[in-house]
Amino acid sequence: MRNKIVAGNWKMNLSFEQALQLANDLNEYVAHHPSTAQVVIAPTSIYLQAIQETVDNDYITVAAQDVAAAEKGAYTGDVSAEQLDSIGINCAIVGHSERRAYQHESDAIIAQKLEQLFAKEITPIFCIGEKLEEREADKHFEVVKSQVLNALQPQKVENLTKVVIAYEPVWAIGTGKTASPEQAQEIHAYIRSVLKDAFGEDLANGTSILYGGSVNAGNAEELFAQPDIDGGLVGGASLKVEDFSKIIAAIK
Repeated sequence: MRNKIVAGNWKMNLSFEQALQLANDLNEYVAHHPSTAQVVIAPTSIYLQAIQETVDNDYITVAAQDVAAAEKGAYTGDVSAEQLDSIGINCAIVGHSERRAYQHESDAIIAQKLEQLFAKEITPIFCIGEKLEEREADKHFEVVKSQVLNALQPQKVENLTKVVIAYEPVWAIGTGKTASPEQAQEIHAYIRSVLKDAFGEDLANGTSILYGGSVNAGNAEELFAQPDIDGGLVGGASLKVEDFSKIIAAIK
């Protein structure tokens, strides 16, 4: 049985007071509305410890938005897996399209980040997805297959059961555009077939694959009803408890 997951990526939003208030409001919601989904929130790194200490970890998992590719050293501004582990963080997003675009992160760098997380037993939410021109050129299957295999094949096989994959079509992130449920299901099923061919049926069937890309309260239920979609990685709609709580409730 695959885990159902609804994760909120807060990105570079919210003041400290706003973030604490949102975390508390979400904690109260989940405490009074038990869900079959694991609820994850990813605040900016400087808020991680405070929010980790604020929420009940039985209700909400606090995740980092990124991790360094190196174990330690002269990498100003980076945060290592060891540092995340030292404050009790056990989940982190890697490979987000914004990191790939703005920080020019390659598949090789993302593979190194995964290795760092595995070394500290931190669960990765590993992001993949094609750009608009790649989909229009009918290369979306080729792109996501390459992203999956380039990052996962270098890893120890026993670590791969810890990976959560988030498929986020770049053309749908923050644009208001969303893949149709049929489009999303088609590529989620394809990703699962790539996992099966490369790593075996058990791993493929056991890996949670989330959809991201303008998930909101209005489309979440239809997206989450698809057989190969195990939840969502949510951006802007995770910044308001009224919206995010409806997305959490959409998981059945």
